[in-house]
Amino acid sequence: MSIVVSTLTLGGFDALPAHDRRCAFWTMDPTADVVVDALDPEFEKEAWLSMLMLQWGPCGQVATGGTDSAVPASSDAIGCALYAPPDSVPRVTHFPTAPVSPDAVLLTSLSTSPIDDAGHADDVRDALLGAVVRDLINRGVRALESFGLRRTDEDAVVVPDGRSAAPCSPATCMTDAAYLEKYGFEVIAPHHRFPRLRLELDRDHGWKEDVEAALDRLLEAAAITVVEQDARVPVGAR
Repeated sequence: MSIVVSTLTLGGFDALPAHDRRCAFWTMDPTADVVVDALDPEFEKEAWLSMLMLQWGPCGQVATGGTDSAVPASSDAIGCALYAPPDSVPRVTHFPTAPVSPDAVLLTSLSTSPIDDAGHADDVRDALLGAVVRDLINRGVRALESFGLRRTDEDAVVVPDGRSAAPCSPATCMTDAAYLEKYGFEVIAPHHRFPRLRLELDRDHGWKEDVEAALDRLLEAAAITVVEQDARVPVGAR
């Protein structure tokens, strides 16, 4: 399966999975004196993202499945990553492991939709995080932090299907701490449920990914060349 990741734009809100379009977990203060049910969560989320993009710049990456970079605009999203300066995220101060380091950007959402029975969810997350890291390195950001989730038996595992929005909760709106650790994040504020993790960003991240991509292209080109040469050899000469 080919995974194509593109930067979220002002006009690309409708391309986000349904849950990410409506999720207010990070964007609303849980102690605010407001009736959430009276709000239009999709309108509120679009307004928050639009303001963030206008004031700060790119804040999201969207993954689609395809065969090349020319993926139709109507392609369904199979995942997205959202990130922002911590002072733009109202829920941050309510975590026991807050605050986020002043030199870091906060990864809020890293979501995937069910893709197929083979289970490519981690591949999609890896591709999304790679795009986030490249963007932040190019912008001179020192680190990426995230509040991870250590799941308990009380967490109902509800997986959004990309078409309907699952209820907001830590289980549906936060990233598993175990996955973040596997990717390379380190716990800097331990907690039995909501540890804060950090990924140092430096040019080595981008260099490593560029080298790996270049090697993949070289191997692919070499394989094509071998096939073409083999096809030109007369049958009797083989």
